[in-house]
Amino acid sequence: MKHLTSALTVIGLLACGHAAAEDTLAKIRRTETLQIGVRETPPFAFTDANKQASGYAVELCQRIADGIRKELKLPGMKIQYVPIDSVTRFSALVENKIDLECGSTTNNAERRQKYGFTIPHFFSSVKALVRTDSGIRSWGQMREKTVVTTRGTTTVQLLNSKNDISALRMKLTESASDQESFRMVEEKKADVFPMDDVLLYSLKAESKNPADFQIIGEPLSVEPYSIMFRKGDPAFKKIVDAEMLKLVHDGDIYKIYDRWFMKPIPPKNANLKMPMSFLLRDSLRFPSDQLGD
Repeated sequence: MKHLTSALTVIGLLACGHAAAEDTLAKIRRTETLQIGVRETPPFAFTDANKQASGYAVELCQRIADGIRKELKLPGMKIQYVPIDSVTRFSALVENKIDLECGSTTNNAERRQKYGFTIPHFFSSVKALVRTDSGIRSWGQMREKTVVTTRGTTTVQLLNSKNDISALRMKLTESASDQESFRMVEEKKADVFPMDDVLLYSLKAESKNPADFQIIGEPLSVEPYSIMFRKGDPAFKKIVDAEMLKLVHDGDIYKIYDRWFMKPIPPKNANLKMPMSFLLRDSLRFPSDQLGD
């Protein structure tokens, strides 16, 4: 608990910038509503068969919402789930359309210049999805292939760098969503879909014929995922960080993780069978929001 208390103090001091005309807590008091951005990135966030927001990151945000209710003494505070995509997740925060972005957003130094983050809830690595019958098994075999990835993600920059350094002359294209990128490979409109490995495994597991696809390639990078919110709002950040640290201290984050990565999940009851990584376990011993540099 000593380490967690110290971490909470440090994280609180890291919040900087000038508060907006109406800070997030004042907005929540006025509207009695917390707005959560949901991007379709199973198992982190998705809309289930009952049209309800669900997923690992969504459940973490729901627990944060419980903490906000208690802190503000607003037992009737509602949660409004707002659909976003890989591009609009950022503008939605800036324009006060959402208060928390709960999904698979990378927390890195560049983004921390503009947005606030709490401690990571997942670490992924960038690999590539190909059709099993493509014959592609490494980055070097992607020379002059059609490569698709999702617009507004950190993978775009990684691919451009890989293309320049290795002179692969890949034909790079961007789609509007992970699902669209996957469909392009499925329909043979693209040869390769590089993205965070956990998202690729999820898309593969939920596909009609999982055996038709393989995830290949040495990792291009390690991506820490964190819940994102507006920068320069220390009072709100303090509550978010405190609730995340409470989830760690009480051990609940480990149970929530197992529910989404070690057990069957909807809609097809696929089991990703992904034990919590050593990197995530180690990071939770000494939580910090300053990662991905």
